[in-house]
Amino acid sequence: MPILETMKLSRPVSWFLLAFGVWSWVIWFTFVKNLWKDASGLAFDDSGDPTAYFWVHLLLAITSFLLGTAIGVIGLRGVRALRRNDASE
Repeated sequence: MPILETMKLSRPVSWFLLAFGVWSWVIWFTFVKNLWKDASGLAFDDSGDPTAYFWVHLLLAITSFLLGTAIGVIGLRGVRALRRNDASE
């Protein structure tokens, strides 16, 4: 039996994880949008090519999107399981 099927999350923890996943997407989406429009010279050099700063921060954003999605899905599954349990009682 997989461990996630036997694990039970409390309501506050489930909502926190779900909110964290949404928050991560909002924050990092905004960051990537601003990174893409950067005119300060950090993200793109004079010829318009991406700099190391751009690639490092894009990799950080992608990693955060993946982790935020995974954490949000765990929270969503916890919230849905709690609602199913409440409905069956």
